[in-house]
Amino acid sequence: MKRRNLLKSLGLGASLGALGVLDRRGLHAAEATAAAAKGSARLKITKVRAIAMRPGGSNLIVVKVETSEPGLYGLGCATYTQRPSPVLAAVHDFLDPFSHGRDADNIEDLWQNAYTSSYWRNGPVLNNALSGLDMALWDIKGKRAGMPVHQLLGGKCRFAVDCYSHAGGRDLKDVVDSVRSKVQQGFRHIRIQMGSYGSEHLSTRADFRDAGFGLPQDKLMDSLPYLKATVKMFDHVRTEFGDDLELLHDIHERIEPRDAIRLLKELERFRPFFIEDPVAPEANDYFRQIRAATTVPIAMGELFNSPHEWVPLIKERLIDFIRVHLSQTGGFSVARKIATLAEFFNVRSAWHGPGDTSPVGHAANLHLDLVIPNFGIQEVVPFNEATQEIFPGCPTVKNGYAYVNEAPGWGVDFNETAAKKYPIDNAGRSAYWEPVRRRDGSAVRP
Repeated sequence: MKRRNLLKSLGLGASLGALGVLDRRGLHAAEATAAAAKGSARLKITKVRAIAMRPGGSNLIVVKVETSEPGLYGLGCATYTQRPSPVLAAVHDFLDPFSHGRDADNIEDLWQNAYTSSYWRNGPVLNNALSGLDMALWDIKGKRAGMPVHQLLGGKCRFAVDCYSHAGGRDLKDVVDSVRSKVQQGFRHIRIQMGSYGSEHLSTRADFRDAGFGLPQDKLMDSLPYLKATVKMFDHVRTEFGDDLELLHDIHERIEPRDAIRLLKELERFRPFFIEDPVAPEANDYFRQIRAATTVPIAMGELFNSPHEWVPLIKERLIDFIRVHLSQTGGFSVARKIATLAEFFNVRSAWHGPGDTSPVGHAANLHLDLVIPNFGIQEVVPFNEATQEIFPGCPTVKNGYAYVNEAPGWGVDFNETAAKKYPIDNAGRSAYWEPVRRRDGSAVRP
């Protein structure tokens, strides 16, 4: 009788009874459906907060979404390390009031409406704020289901995530020593760099300083020293370690497109795993010429914010690895769609995973890596003790593979008290890129 009264109150009893399906199994199914519907309707977003910290060399931002269920919250990454304050304002002043009272279960609906709520979109500030909300909702979804997020998406395609690590130094000996250290740690894929991006320390004639142009601390980088040093570096590392080690390199867009094409052609004989960001996003049309000139695999997308940037490169098969920063694109939901699109054009993933991604963001990268068939490689960085204190359940790396914490959701928690010990830097080096110039003072794009 209680069951029939329950169904009747929900408007289900008459219709199901008329169909003759109110047997014991039908009653249980209807009750479960009704209970699930009522439970879903009760789970509302009550607060969206952004918390900033700097436990290492980069500003990090985590979004915490609280719900009407006591103790149930989700975490998302909204890190825009060079511009943290605008992201904080976007979350607190706009996404928080927008999200109040909305259904935490309806991730796609929330994403679509939050995305257009500003009318103008595809910018890094609003995309990062939206990413924090989106990732947090996926975390909540996993916690409600009692599953890690990768299980919600169909389960693993691989037992762990193959990674690459960074090796570098100011000269060839330093680079070789650094590579050897990474090999000993079990990495099979290693990115090699001579000094900082563009080998700035190899350039010597800063004529702009003598002319009083810019500031004395502005950096110098000329293309020719970098181009020559990079070829020598690949030759030296290949000689030392043989052909089995997979080598990667990041041009970081610091040379002219013609120089990039010439460099790629010279590096082809060293069989790089990929060369990253040969040209700036503003020069995407050059990828047609790059593809025609060389077979070197290309990774691109770290600076992308908009589908107008990545869709043409994927659908025309002009790149081999898509390398977007998940929070810059708007979150986990967007990256899933990018991965699906890329699968049908034989483009693999290489999500951006630097130190200016929070452990929540790294976990999102890895959960996606585990489920997509077109996974390529994942960038990882070690987490220092402060970061691990703030984020219990950080992903771990062993023998060149990354592993997620298999707890429900992302598997990463957050210690707000510990985070308060590490305030962000809104004015120093971590809040902007220092200018890099040619010898005459011309700006070099990062």
